[in-house]
Amino acid sequence: MPELDARYYQIAFLSLFLLLGVGTRDWTLHPAMIGIAIATCLLTQALAVTLRHRLVPPTEPAPPPILQSLPSALISSLGLSLLLRTDQPLTMMLAAIAAILSKFLVQWQGKHLFNPANVGIITAVSLTPHAWISPGQWGEETWYALLFLGAGGIVLSRVGRWDTTVAFLASYASLEAARNIWLGWTWDVWLHRLSSGSLLLFALFMVTDPRSIPNARNARLLWAIAIALLTFVLRNVFFVPTAVFWALFALSPLTPLLDSLWRSPRFTWQPTPPPSVPQSS
Repeated sequence: MPELDARYYQIAFLSLFLLLGVGTRDWTLHPAMIGIAIATCLLTQALAVTLRHRLVPPTEPAPPPILQSLPSALISSLGLSLLLRTDQPLTMMLAAIAAILSKFLVQWQGKHLFNPANVGIITAVSLTPHAWISPGQWGEETWYALLFLGAGGIVLSRVGRWDTTVAFLASYASLEAARNIWLGWTWDVWLHRLSSGSLLLFALFMVTDPRSIPNARNARLLWAIAIALLTFVLRNVFFVPTAVFWALFALSPLTPLLDSLWRSPRFTWQPTPPPSVPQSS
């Protein structure tokens, strides 16, 4: 029996986090905004796949693979719902459309360069005054962190991208520890700065997107360390509270260069069926 596509695990966990956030954190997030994000992402994905199928027809006659692509669009919509805040439906629609279209319009050798949800977030907060990111919305409760780590671990074990999360968190934690020592602060300050639920969500589900990050392990490690360094600088030198999202957006164009330096097979979401066992005659 083939292994279940890892995207379905990710959809289940992100949906759980969304329900927990709305139910236990008293977020000012209207259900209508969640519905707008999901509907817009799915519709944009379906239209984009259909248009691409017409403009670049396959070598063999086949219907456009709309259904196979919808789980990825749903993941993007859940990411937007978790991390982006707005009270304007048009702003959420703009973020969702930008997120999905980035996969089709910004590519290198058939691989999209940016995490879709990250593009949607950056687009909304840059182009409108009605969107913002709330990095402290999860608070610092330990059980949230344990839940995120457990759920994220299941997904990452399926896609084989634990190395990226570990490299990012270890690098960022080390930089914050060095700063903590330099300033003579107590270690509860360091722990407080690392206990953000949004930081863990980013490290587990956004910086590890296997369809947009470098393919080879060495490239991913270098890339994750660079994002951690830029995040540290933006947060502590320029005082940008949403530094992780800007760092990812700024460094995503490095992926083609890293993929050319360290060549490795490209990731695919489709599970590989188990090898058939020859039957004895």
